[in-house]
Amino acid sequence: MQKEILDLDDIKLLVDSFYTKVQQDELLAVVFNKVIKDQWPKHLEKMYSFWQTVLLEEHTYYGAPFMPHMNLPVSKKHFDRWLELFFETLDELFSGEKAEEARWRANKMAEMFQLKIAHYQKTNSKPLI
Repeated sequence: MQKEILDLDDIKLLVDSFYTKVQQDELLAVVFNKVIKDQWPKHLEKMYSFWQTVLLEEHTYYGAPFMPHMNLPVSKKHFDRWLELFFETLDELFSGEKAEEARWRANKMAEMFQLKIAHYQKTNSKPLI
């Protein structure tokens, strides 16, 4: 049953449901589990805070989200799969304005990260920030 994204409990449901899929996904699990290792609770807390800030405008996330992803061994197929699982999770659980905003923001974030990671892999340079 779909519902609106209204509060932190909804954010936690979205994040937990999505990352459960990521941790079991044939393509993504290898990358995420190698980097995160046994720090999943810490990562999930950070993701709660990130999406709470983005969707609920409750500013609890302070950080630079790209930097931890800069050196990941990922390509377009990883981003496509990440989006597929994220959209699938949204569709299963949520509807409404905030769900559509989450979809839009995830798509833009994946697009930006993919371009930046490809650039840094190609040029072997590091970001200024």
